[in-house]
Amino acid sequence: MGAQDGIHQDGRGAIDDRTRVLVNMRGRYHLEKWHQAPERHITQFACRIQRLSPERALLAAPVAGEIGDRVVAQFNELGRLHGRIERLLGFGFVMALDLDTEARLRMADKIAWIERHKNFAVPEARRHARIVPQNPESTLVLADASLVPCFVIDVSSSGAAISADIEVEIGMPLALGTVVGRVVRHLNPGFAIAFIEIVRPTELEHRTIRTPEQLVPEMRQRIAAAAGARAGPGRAAPAA
Repeated sequence: MGAQDGIHQDGRGAIDDRTRVLVNMRGRYHLEKWHQAPERHITQFACRIQRLSPERALLAAPVAGEIGDRVVAQFNELGRLHGRIERLLGFGFVMALDLDTEARLRMADKIAWIERHKNFAVPEARRHARIVPQNPESTLVLADASLVPCFVIDVSSSGAAISADIEVEIGMPLALGTVVGRVVRHLNPGFAIAFIEIVRPTELEHRTIRTPEQLVPEMRQRIAAAAGARAGPGRAAPAA
């Protein structure tokens, strides 16, 4: 009998390499080259496994490297994983795992156990009023109006935990999507921000999970509206 599609045979049995969906398995990662770069002050970021097999892992991640870069990722459910970037994605990368045959067999067993015993579904995942967003990709707006891609670890009506390639200080003002806040503490990895307003739960993900492509038109509309209001009745706003 020939090998089934996605199942590899070896001397001890079959390794099931069909990609598994494990949404919301949160962890952290770094690229090995970052530890040899003295100019880089932030070397560890939050991530999330979106798909996993004994051969590779697809990670949602705020900072990628280059194809071939060595990656070390840590997850409570899986331990430490080593590998290389195999493919770059829009917000993350595919990591080819460095596992020998025995380790791949153990990984296949672990994936099967996790699928049977643990539910990583995102939409209803809440803990202490904190929500793990379905899509962790968002944008920080800094005081100078610059935009920084970020990974939302979790978010609540009053604040959020963020991982991004930016050094922040306590008290630093910024916005997550369209919600303004201030940095209140450092995390490992990332930092926490407190919003200056309480955001209604029904609006939370819509207002905090925003890409630059979504934010820029909104910012322009707000600036135009503010210019029109400042001009007042009977006065034309200056041309852009």
